[in-house]
Amino acid sequence: MTAPEPLLPPVSRSRLWPVVTVALALLAAGALAGAVGALAVTPSAPQGVVSSSTSPGGADSVASPAPTPERSVAVTEAVDGAAAARTPVSALADPDWIDRVSASTGIPGRALAAYAGAVIDVSRTHPGCGIGWNTVAAVGLVESEHGSMNGAHLAADGTVSPAIIGIPLDGNGTEVVRDTDQGAIDGDAVWDRAVGPLQFIPSTWAQVGRDGNRDGVVDVNQIDDAALSTAEHLCDVGGDLSRPQNWIAAVHAYNPSVEYNNRVAAAAEQYAAAR
Repeated sequence: MTAPEPLLPPVSRSRLWPVVTVALALLAAGALAGAVGALAVTPSAPQGVVSSSTSPGGADSVASPAPTPERSVAVTEAVDGAAAARTPVSALADPDWIDRVSASTGIPGRALAAYAGAVIDVSRTHPGCGIGWNTVAAVGLVESEHGSMNGAHLAADGTVSPAIIGIPLDGNGTEVVRDTDQGAIDGDAVWDRAVGPLQFIPSTWAQVGRDGNRDGVVDVNQIDDAALSTAEHLCDVGGDLSRPQNWIAAVHAYNPSVEYNNRVAAAAEQYAAAR
């Protein structure tokens, strides 16, 4: 019997350096509202992750973006939708691809498996999104250095410990986000804080958290859960992320900052060149 052809989800790729800054300025002014509709998010109403006052752990590169879909990540085998829904996302990507791209990018293999697998899974549940693994990986870099920020360690099971917890979102160089979880997730009963390798605030996690490792628990500190939640959230906010303005709006919803958007775009562009 002939082996099934590997599934190849997209990598986001295109060069938009001047577009990101200009489009974000227009977005802040509301000029892109017609193009992205209700998906355009303003800093006063964050729907995604609010990071620490300056996005932690980003690269110093200066170029930028993403997103024209291109196929790049191989899957171990083609699986039907029901089987995929039971398979941990970290098991979806071809191990040889993981090893090769991890070596060329410096992304830890365990983190890369989560990012790539999340995009493979989302290509099934959100077929019109076109999100690339490199976009999720870029967010992971900027948010937490792939789960290694502040001395944290990414274990083989995908758990990051100690937990990565951001600064209080008390308006001191951040959005103002008062406590929404009684400190259950972030340990702060006064202000919310971003938590985990993809830095979700508790109120957002309550809405978008997903079980990426299929263990029946939705854990913000587990990278499969966090990566799948990130991919789905960006798709839900942005829609077709092959459209530059939608990609920009989705990343803006994750963190409403021109600097943040440019840093994610620069890292995504760098990762897109990986072989």
